[in-house]
Amino acid sequence: MKCGDAMRIRLGAIGVAAVFSFCCTACERPSNAQQTVIRFSWWGGDSRHRVTLQAVEQFMAEHPDIRVECEYGAWAGWEDATATALYAGTEADVMQVNWNWLTSFDDDTTQFMNLSGMTAQLDLSQYDPAVLSLCTVEDELRCIPVSLTGRVLFWNAAVYERAGIPVPNSFASLCEAGEAFRTTLGEDYYPLALGWYDRMLFLVYLLESKYGLDWTVDGSFQYTQSQFEEGLGMIHQMEQQHVIPSLRTIAGGGADSFDKDENWIEGRYGGIYEWDSSAGKFKDSLSEQQELIVGDYFQDLGAYQGGFSKIALGFAISGNTKSPDACMRLIQYLLGDETAIRTLGTERGVPLHQNAYAICESAGLLGDITAEANQRMENWVQFSVDPQFEQSTLRLVYEDVFTGLSYGEYTVSQAAERLYAGIHAALRGE
Repeated sequence: MKCGDAMRIRLGAIGVAAVFSFCCTACERPSNAQQTVIRFSWWGGDSRHRVTLQAVEQFMAEHPDIRVECEYGAWAGWEDATATALYAGTEADVMQVNWNWLTSFDDDTTQFMNLSGMTAQLDLSQYDPAVLSLCTVEDELRCIPVSLTGRVLFWNAAVYERAGIPVPNSFASLCEAGEAFRTTLGEDYYPLALGWYDRMLFLVYLLESKYGLDWTVDGSFQYTQSQFEEGLGMIHQMEQQHVIPSLRTIAGGGADSFDKDENWIEGRYGGIYEWDSSAGKFKDSLSEQQELIVGDYFQDLGAYQGGFSKIALGFAISGNTKSPDACMRLIQYLLGDETAIRTLGTERGVPLHQNAYAICESAGLLGDITAEANQRMENWVQFSVDPQFEQSTLRLVYEDVFTGLSYGEYTVSQAAERLYAGIHAALRGE
């Protein structure tokens, strides 16, 4: 059987989402009754899947006593599927985790194994203690951080060239690009595309740039409803001026993410506001005629450098695993082995593991668009955000507000009121 033939769909263990599963060892050698079998799950784009499968094959070649079964898919639906699996106790042994999962999925501190004392198996000396502290909850290190990330503007330079204008280097030039796209390229072309969650993150960027306040301080929210109304009005005006497509237009593309949307792939959307760690999949998704470049942050939004950084993702071990040693050996290999580091490159962002960073640097792996975007973000962003920002109840609020505003169900004032009330209710635990 060839590797491609071994791919199958795994439904039962993961729950509500269909997740691609791949039994790597079936390709090369028969299963051995003496082997320890562990499951490894992650989300991402095709390029991440490809190199991760390759790294896992390399790991198994060096560790013939361990067999790794890989489960992977796109981000859409992955968080809900993981929540279902954790509730049912059917989660993978090793999981790629989002930062907010450390608190939202592990309130009783049993879902994820405490890695704090595992220095014999995991080389924690390769991490800045301040970074490890971001993944420490109630004195328990619940995952090993892989990278930091923040939102960055990316532009399709080829589309802007066809429109006869330079890529935006200010908010004013972005707003002016709407009419240029419409008159030069057509009604289906937009300078920037923002989904509902992208709009929420763009709102944070706008407000922090002008007012210079952290989103929350010690769990207390720092922005007012009138400031929300101001920021939401700017985003609504962007839609009215053909700078961004409506959410109805985006939904008409029929894709759950822009890297799968023909409007992005073929260049009808001229830009996105995305995580720097995801740059590779958006670049790879473009057709041959397109060219993705990293954009500048806008200095005409205010006196502050808005936007925030956070732990992009980490590797955690299920509290239910029967093979913790094998799990830690896999994590240590993926994060610290030179062969794995060279294979994985920056597919999960620029490594926080100090030796991995040095290897990537010496191998010339930090010259790609992901590394460039990460450097742009680190040089600019001044703010951080607490994990509560991404909790599921708040994401429902964000979706309701921005969808309702775009579809004409709420006025800007009503949307601001709902967003302000929803955030305060979530922070109070309601």
